[in-house]
Amino acid sequence: MIARSIKPQISKYLQSNDKGKVLFVWGPRRSGKTTLLEEESRKHKTAIYNFDSYSEREKFTPDRDVLSKLAAENKIILIDEIQNYPEATLSLKILLDNFNVKIIATGSSELRRTSKDFDSLAGRYKEIFCLPLSIKEIKKYSAPKPSEEKQFNKKIARDIILYGAYPEVYLEKSSEEAKIILLQKLLDSYVLKDVIDIYNLKNSKLAKDILTKIALQIGSEVSIREIANDLQANMITVANYIEIFIKNYILIPLPSFKTNLRRAVSENRKLFFYDLGIRNVLVKDFRPLELRPDKGGVWENFIVSEIEKQRKINNFLRTLYFYREYGGKEVDLVIEDYKKQYVCAEIKTTKENTQDIFPLPHKQLTINQDNFTQKIIEVW
Repeated sequence: MIARSIKPQISKYLQSNDKGKVLFVWGPRRSGKTTLLEEESRKHKTAIYNFDSYSEREKFTPDRDVLSKLAAENKIILIDEIQNYPEATLSLKILLDNFNVKIIATGSSELRRTSKDFDSLAGRYKEIFCLPLSIKEIKKYSAPKPSEEKQFNKKIARDIILYGAYPEVYLEKSSEEAKIILLQKLLDSYVLKDVIDIYNLKNSKLAKDILTKIALQIGSEVSIREIANDLQANMITVANYIEIFIKNYILIPLPSFKTNLRRAVSENRKLFFYDLGIRNVLVKDFRPLELRPDKGGVWENFIVSEIEKQRKINNFLRTLYFYREYGGKEVDLVIEDYKKQYVCAEIKTTKENTQDIFPLPHKQLTINQDNFTQKIIEVW
């Protein structure tokens, strides 16, 4: 089993005397959240309540007498797929206010997006993120020898770029075809279905078509107007679908960095995928990076997704941007901290020289295929 980086944060929460808070674990379906709950269930000999089941949701009716029985039976309450019952927000508050319990709840869509009562938990929760596997987690699991590390890094990059890093896909060793079949199932049965069910979307084909359009523009700025025109869809509908994909850990938004200087121009965002396997199954292309006409954008997605995973896993207080001047020159990635200190990263497939164009004081990095594992650490 691959040890997840957020596991110590779960242990710290359970061992702490910090009562009266829920620990939410957010992340896409099939990213490993249930596995984490199962570990805690075995360790503490307590049940998991899966909100995919109506009968399990009934046990969390927001009634003090009903919940007192639940609290008597469980000092640690584990809930899976809480996004299926946003009304549970009130039940969680009653449990926190009246009973000495710890609550861990996982969800593929944050309740603040779907529950009008979520504000009642203000100051009463912590949150961590369980995302597709990171390079750090894979390396710790595989434990390559120092002499093998350079070659191993190249293999990690190749595997994640082709098939992504959902745990079950990464651990599927029988064949490349088996990995692709798993990815197609993930896309159809979980990524799309889950989002469509949670938000009661009316057009599953449009949802998939929008994602496909974005997948084909990887590394470029995305125009909602252009996508809407191409699909003969309403702009507001397209924009809403994209926001839902972002809220459900399918897409990573990279807005344009703006200063008071007029030469920073772009109003559009770039959109990247948390998992390149999902992107590749959308465009039906599993060729190696060197054979791709879009290899620059794919490599950029790989690096941005790894940095975003680290940002969320470690709760780094940073914001990610890209920067473009009127003349067309770009900085691929700008990382801003809360003291307005900046790291600028140029993401390249080769060791080519880069121009330093960012107008504010900053640290400059170039990330390429030979140094990416070290440079991903240096951005922080």
